[in-house]
Amino acid sequence: MSKKPDPTAWRDVHGIVLLDKPKGLSSNQALQKVRRLYAAAKGGHTGSLDPMATGLLPICLGEATKIAGYLLGSGKAYVATVELGTTTVTGDAEGEIDQVRPVPTLTAADVEQALAPLRGRIWQTPPVYSALKQGGVPLYRLARQGETVVVAPRQVEVHRLEVLSQTPLQLTLLVECGSGTYIRSLAVDLGGALGCGAHLSALRRTWVDPFRVPQMFTVDALEATLATQGRAALDRLILPTDQGLAGMPLVTLDADQARRLQMGQPVRVGALAPGLCRVHDAAGHLIALGEVEAGDLKVRRGLNLPV
Repeated sequence: MSKKPDPTAWRDVHGIVLLDKPKGLSSNQALQKVRRLYAAAKGGHTGSLDPMATGLLPICLGEATKIAGYLLGSGKAYVATVELGTTTVTGDAEGEIDQVRPVPTLTAADVEQALAPLRGRIWQTPPVYSALKQGGVPLYRLARQGETVVVAPRQVEVHRLEVLSQTPLQLTLLVECGSGTYIRSLAVDLGGALGCGAHLSALRRTWVDPFRVPQMFTVDALEATLATQGRAALDRLILPTDQGLAGMPLVTLDADQARRLQMGQPVRVGALAPGLCRVHDAAGHLIALGEVEAGDLKVRRGLNLPV
């Protein structure tokens, strides 16, 4: 077990680490491991992965934590393994088996017919065993206490849902979706449509916007870099905060405009399209996450990044 660092030794370190989360760790446990390795005074992650899942978990350090909430709504992609014929109480491999049913011989056309209604803007019921809250308490905690939990369906967006491989008892799926989509629920709904039941047996997140082709690092790789090359080499693996906003329009301000914006005053930018944007000063430094409304640029989150 690694020794917990002296809090007085924690640093102001800023940017984004693209972590390849291992199976068995919660997202918060993974975050804390990365934060300790970097001795970062502040850290956060951009959307939880269940402990059984692996893959991309962007870790925001320092000022980058201010944009973490805006990355939560981004598109995501997964490779999901669905086990047919067995349902579990949690909808995934971590839960107790609920029911076992025979699996019929399924053609590719049978599977496609079941997948079709799960694409696009759909209504989905989140799992009872999830981190969603009811009365301020996570649903999974209420469910484990034996309380009756009723989860309301909600709309989610499934952009792409395709079969990568198929065996008599297993499907491997490519899923591209919007925020709030539960892959466990897709697996359960698919099993219901096929008439045999199913659960999610493995899950890997392959990208999160805007990191479509991410260079991810495992915890082991980060630890090895620190041990063999030192903290400077570890710091070189941090992406600039600006890259987390790469999908947003860029607005560059002159010195006077930047000063006024940083003082909380709106800046007139004219015909720019409304919506969120990243804001640079004249030297190209990221100074804010902004929003254009009726031709005025306002600060959503000010950023105090070192120059």
